[in-house]
Amino acid sequence: MTNKVEIIDVGSPNVSELGFFCYMSKRKSEGFQRKLNWARARFDEGMRIKMLKLPERGFIEYLPGEHAWRAVNAAQGYMFIHCLWVVGKSKGKGFGTALLNECLSDAKKAGMVGVAMATSEGTWLAGKNLLLKHGFKAIAEAPPSFTLMVKTFKTAPLPFFPEDWEARAGRFGKGLTVLRSDQCPYLEDATNTLLEAAAEKRIKSRVVELKTAAEAKSLSPSPYGVFNVVLDGRFLSYRYLLKEEFFQMVGRK
Repeated sequence: MTNKVEIIDVGSPNVSELGFFCYMSKRKSEGFQRKLNWARARFDEGMRIKMLKLPERGFIEYLPGEHAWRAVNAAQGYMFIHCLWVVGKSKGKGFGTALLNECLSDAKKAGMVGVAMATSEGTWLAGKNLLLKHGFKAIAEAPPSFTLMVKTFKTAPLPFFPEDWEARAGRFGKGLTVLRSDQCPYLEDATNTLLEAAAEKRIKSRVVELKTAAEAKSLSPSPYGVFNVVLDGRFLSYRYLLKEEFFQMVGRK
């Protein structure tokens, strides 16, 4: 049974005051400010952010599939979930279900054909278990740990993952390439950490700034369109890496 909690609707009028769940204690940081500007532009495209009222902690972020910042094709007509998190003591109280139901309800009201989400059994993205409990089906997989989950309300073409991941990574050639956007406030620190690590090991590095959803869809070497790490033309990671993790993964002392 779902515990009762107030769910707060975040949009252009109140996002400066309420934030967007992540980095709430670091509002003056560049990562927070970049996400804030990014979010303001996305609200005009139909993005919704809904948060549990404190002291409960959790949120969901979703928007129409044609505007989703994930490397997923043919998502038009679907509501696409970027993030769904419930953390700490708020886990196990049914709040994930409550947040997911907000998205499902909004998608139905908007006349969409369904809801989709790219999940991961690794870290930094939600897993698929909650979605499976609510009628979503796994329709595609992609390396290293991604599953495309879809729940349809009516008969419609299904979205799908690209299949050219290795070729995408190979286009970036020698050295370290960090593809990043402003969708997540943690990406500023994640990018800087990798650049510092590369400099320490004298690895040539560069950053590719993803400015549009179309760029995230077409350039990303993994379904997680907003942040990817490529080394010497091969995909390395889609998540925040500590320096020690990076050194271990590249195998250079």
